[in-house]
Amino acid sequence: MKQKIIRNSYFILILLTFISSSCRVGKEYQRPQLELPQQFNAVSFSDTSSIADIEWKQFFTNATLQSLIEQGLRYNHDFLLALKRMDVASQQLKQSKLLLLPDLNLQLTAQYNYPSKNSLNGLSANSFLGKSHIENYMTLVNLSWEADIWGKIRGQKEVVLAQYLQSYEGVKAVQTQLVASIAQGFFNLLMLDKQLEIAVTNLALSDSFLIATRLLKNAGLSNALAVQQAEAQKQATALLIPQLEQAIALQENALQVLTGHLPGTITRNGSLNDVFVANDLPTGLPVAIVSRRPDVRAIEMELVAANAEVGIAQANLYPALNITIGGGLETFKASNWFNMPSSLFGFAAGTIAQPIFQRGQLKTQVEISKLQREQAVIQFRQSVLQATTEVEDALVQVDKLKQQQQIVTVQVDTLRQAVTNAKLLFRSDMANYLEVITAQGSALRAELNLASIRREQLSAVVELYRSLGGGWK
Repeated sequence: MKQKIIRNSYFILILLTFISSSCRVGKEYQRPQLELPQQFNAVSFSDTSSIADIEWKQFFTNATLQSLIEQGLRYNHDFLLALKRMDVASQQLKQSKLLLLPDLNLQLTAQYNYPSKNSLNGLSANSFLGKSHIENYMTLVNLSWEADIWGKIRGQKEVVLAQYLQSYEGVKAVQTQLVASIAQGFFNLLMLDKQLEIAVTNLALSDSFLIATRLLKNAGLSNALAVQQAEAQKQATALLIPQLEQAIALQENALQVLTGHLPGTITRNGSLNDVFVANDLPTGLPVAIVSRRPDVRAIEMELVAANAEVGIAQANLYPALNITIGGGLETFKASNWFNMPSSLFGFAAGTIAQPIFQRGQLKTQVEISKLQREQAVIQFRQSVLQATTEVEDALVQVDKLKQQQQIVTVQVDTLRQAVTNAKLLFRSDMANYLEVITAQGSALRAELNLASIRREQLSAVVELYRSLGGGWK
C-alpha cells in the first residue's frame, strides 16, 4: 500500500512538472525600442571598432598611471564594496538554482506527558495504556513541493539572476569610473606640475627684469615707479608658486584616497607634454553603447527583474498546488521506536489553494509591478540617452580643444618673442617698463592656459573612453 502511494506521488510530480512548463503567465523580456542615431554627429564615418574595446593598460601607457590604477583596483573601498555586493548576489544565485526542488526535512520528536488523573487524557491513558503518563516517539521525513504551474518560481529565479548580473555590471561600472577618475586626477597633477614649472621660470625672468630696472634707476635712466611695477610683477608671479604647490598637494591626496591609501606625495615620472594622444579615436556605432556601457547594462538588468516581478505578481492570482509526502517511525514506547515494520507510518497529501479575497492586495501588487516595470523602462531609456549625450559631448570637446591647443601654441610662441623684443627695446630706451610687464604677464597667462588646455584635451579623451564603456577590461 505504501509503495503504491509513493509510486502515485512520483507520477503526480512528473505530470505536474510537464504541466508547469506550458502554463506560465507573464511576458518574456524584450528590450524596449530605443531612439539611437545611426552614427555620432562628430564622426563622419561608421565603424564597429571602438576605443572602448582597448584594455586600460594599453590605453594608458604611462607607468605611474598604470601603477595608480592597479592600486585603485586592489585597494579602493568603493570597488571592494562592489565586489562584495557581487559575492552576495552570487550566493543568492546559487541558492536560486535549487528553488524548483522540493523541501526535505528530518524531524525527531520525543514527548513525555503526565496528564491529570481526573482529565480525559489521564483517564484514557490509564484505561488503554495502564499507566499514568503518555509517551510518544517519532521520526519523520517530510518532503513538500510546490508545482511551478504558473512560472512563479522560475520568475523568482529570473529576478535573482538579473540581480546578480546587475551587481556584475555594477562592478564593471565602478571600475570604469575609478579608472577614469584616477586618470583624470593624474593628468590634472601633471598639469599642475607644468604650471609650477612655468611659474618658477617666469619668476626668474621677472627677477632679472627687476634687477635690470633697478640698475637703470641707479643710472638715472628709469624711475622708482618702474622699479615698483617690476616688483609687483615679480610678487604676482611668486604668489602662483604656493598656490600651485597647495593644489598639487591636494591633488596628490585625492589620488591617494582613490587608490585606497593614506594622504601623501606621489612619485611620478614624465610630464604633461610626454603624454601621447592618438588622433584616431574610433567610437563605434551608437547602438553598441547598450552592450558596452556597464552602467547601462546594470539598469537594463533592473528592467529584466521588474519584468519578471510582473509575472510573479500575476502568478499569485492563480491557484497554488502543493504536494506533501512523508513517512517515518512512531511508537508509544522508546524500546519499540525502531521496531519495523510495526512502527512505520506514511502519508501523502495534495493541496490546491486559490486566493479569493485578499482585500485587493494581489491585484494591487500586479498593477504596482506593472508601473514599476514602466518606471524601469523610462530609467533604461534615460540611461541610454545620457550615455549617448556623454559620448557626443566628449567628441565635441576632443575636436574643439584640439583647435584651441593649436591656436594657443602659436599664441605662446608669439608672446615669448614679444617678451624678448620688449626687453631689447626697453634696454634701448625705445619701450617703457609697462610694455615689458604687459608682455611678460600675457606670456605667463598664455603658457598657463596652454597647460590647462592640454590637460582638458587629455580629460576629454579619458571621458570619451569612459563614456563609450572602456576601462573595465
